[in-house]
Amino acid sequence: QVQLVESGGGLVQAGDSLRLSCKASGRSFSNYAMGWFRQAPGKEREFVATMPLSGGGTAYGDSVKGRFTISRDNAENTVYMQMNSLKPEDTAVYYCALGGRYSRLRSDYTYWGQGTQVTVSS
Repeated sequence: QVQLVESGGGLVQAGDSLRLSCKASGRSFSNYAMGWFRQAPGKEREFVATMPLSGGGTAYGDSVKGRFTISRDNAENTVYMQMNSLKPEDTAVYYCALGGRYSRLRSDYTYWGQGTQVTVSS
C-alpha cells in the first residue's frame, strides 16, 4: 500500500524559509511524478510544484515561481520543497501527491499525503 508522509510545516514570519518533506513508501516510484498542492481556508486546492521521480524537469505554479524549489532524493524515496521568501498568502495546508503523469492537474494524482500546515504571519 502506498503511503505518503509529509513533514516540515510550521509557523514562520513573512520572509522566512521552510523546507517540506514527503516520504513515499509501498512500491517502486520510478515511473511516477510527485507534486505539491496547497489549500487555504475557503479556497480550491491549487497546484504548487511537481517533478518526475526519474529524469529531469520541474514545474511551478505562477505564485511560487522563483521562491519555491522542488527536489528529490531517490535513495530515500523523498521529495522536498524548499520555500523561501514566504508570504502570508502562502498560508495553507500543503499536500504531496503521487501520480502516473508529470502534470499540474489534481486529477492526475492518485495518492495523497495527510497534509502539513504552513502558516506565515505578517
